[in-house]
Amino acid sequence: MRMPTLPKVGFPTLDFQRLVEDFRTLDPQDPGLWPLVPRIVILSGLFIVLLAAAWWFGWSAQLVELDGKRQQETQLKDEWLAKKRQAVNLEENRKQLAEIDRSFGALLRQLPSKAEMESLLVDINQAGLGRGLQFELFKPGNEVAKDFYVELPITIKLQGSYHDLGAFTGDIAKLARIVTLNDIDISPGKDNTLAMTAVAKTFRYLDDEELAKAKKEKAAQAKGGRK
Repeated sequence: MRMPTLPKVGFPTLDFQRLVEDFRTLDPQDPGLWPLVPRIVILSGLFIVLLAAAWWFGWSAQLVELDGKRQQETQLKDEWLAKKRQAVNLEENRKQLAEIDRSFGALLRQLPSKAEMESLLVDINQAGLGRGLQFELFKPGNEVAKDFYVELPITIKLQGSYHDLGAFTGDIAKLARIVTLNDIDISPGKDNTLAMTAVAKTFRYLDDEELAKAKKEKAAQAKGGRK
């Protein structure tokens, strides 16, 4: 059986010379009479120019603004998630804060008040005498104020056996109040004894009146620094 033959489809050829002639003979006063191809080309060019102008004068700035808004949206989402986590853990954070307050209160109770400092100095002295040590120097220095407490250095020099000096340092560590021994120096003493020189530091907390005074002084210094 013989298959029928399909007709050949031919594509129109483009006459460049005629196209150039069409562009040369365009009448700007009467675009309605322009040939089809020049009209398509010119309209396409105008469309491209309009798109470029819209991009240059409007869309580019809007895209930059849109990108900034997206970054701001991401930042706000992160902040919201952080606040949500804080809200979820609020009760746990309150418990931790209460525990910190209790721990801080326990540490604060280990610091003597201003009225108790004299008895603490007596306790340090008695700790040495109780071990049979001989004090050659027991000199409290000037108080050094910190944020909420005061540091009192005490220069001490005493003599005794190695065992008694070690027991004395242990007794200092066992005191109900915080006392630290610093800058310890041990050297040979008299009659086969050892001489120990150290700076004992003890601390006391500031009372309400002293705290108020310290805050006032800080505020005055800050105000003077801004002038």
